[in-house]
Amino acid sequence: MDTSPLKSLLVGRLMPEKCYEEFFVRLHLNAQSPQLLKLLWRGSAEGLSLTAFLLQLYALSCPVVYAAASNFPFFAWAERLFTLAQTATIIFLILHYRGETLKGMLLLLGFGGVILLLVSSAAAAIIRVVYTSSLAAFILSKVVQTVTNYQNGHTGQLSSLSALLSCTGALGAAVVSVQDSGGPFTTLSHILSTCLSFVLLAQIVCYKRSTGSAAKKTD
Repeated sequence: MDTSPLKSLLVGRLMPEKCYEEFFVRLHLNAQSPQLLKLLWRGSAEGLSLTAFLLQLYALSCPVVYAAASNFPFFAWAERLFTLAQTATIIFLILHYRGETLKGMLLLLGFGGVILLLVSSAAAAIIRVVYTSSLAAFILSKVVQTVTNYQNGHTGQLSSLSALLSCTGALGAAVVSVQDSGGPFTTLSHILSTCLSFVLLAQIVCYKRSTGSAAKKTD
């Protein structure tokens, strides 16, 4: 029998069990606010992989589409919608800082149209397939950003606070998955996601130290 304190607290009080299973066992929240603020402050998106953030956009849109199509209570997925909007803004800024503002606008308009089409017209089977692929997209996005960092030899404008929050969220999702017996594949996926999040955070720390040491030697 499931004795997770988190589940005991939420189910029956704040949301139905189905909402809990869909949004706390299968996926973790992705903190994007620090990353967005850093881009706006620096006026640069150097080092950020467009492909990685497109994968994150897809991954974040999957539970939103699923929730809207399934008529879940809005409060159960409103935070994900907010994170989705932040990620979309980051993608626009990446293209904007590359001098491709129009491309960014058209991309987001097209994305919004696809989301509305899926929510209003897609079959339940398609929605389910899309939703189940979201965790894989999250993991792949971290792989792509990790490889990009390695190839660049730096992490650019990647936010250390955002990476730290991502580590925390991924670790929390892994713990919940283990407690609630989310299945071996799901649990292993969360563990892999957690490991990749820590790799990204380690890259930020190590590259900053390398840059700082090089600067001291130059002085």
